[in-house]
Amino acid sequence: MLVKDLYQDCLLYQESSLAHYIHHLLLEKKVSLNDEISKIDFNQADHQKVSGMIQHNVLGIHKVGIYSLKMNQKAFAFIYASSPEDAIQFYIQTFHNAPLNCHEYPLDLELTTGNDVISFRDMKKEFKGFPAIAGCFMREQ
Repeated sequence: MLVKDLYQDCLLYQESSLAHYIHHLLLEKKVSLNDEISKIDFNQADHQKVSGMIQHNVLGIHKVGIYSLKMNQKAFAFIYASSPEDAIQFYIQTFHNAPLNCHEYPLDLELTTGNDVISFRDMKKEFKGFPAIAGCFMREQ
């Protein structure tokens, strides 16, 4: 695997720390995008600089997950948010009630909508801001 593939994966999967380390090593010319990942030596990184980059979020990575919040015994709301606490707060603001529970789901989980299949990761691209409601699910008894 090449450094550029790992870097792209880090950006896609919102792996902020690893992405910032690779970015730093690229800037310092300690590694190139076309190198094999085995060439990455994190001991060559200036950990204090990278820490500052992460703190200032130089790459603009804002992790957003998908959370299932139980409305009642049959209904669930799916909310994109940066944390379970943000999802719960948004749920309370939206539905004026506290959820029964809140669980994070993988963004790569696929849903069937009509004849199509879409992952939460792909569906997330349809939203401009977060938190946001992805949809509701009614369980049949």
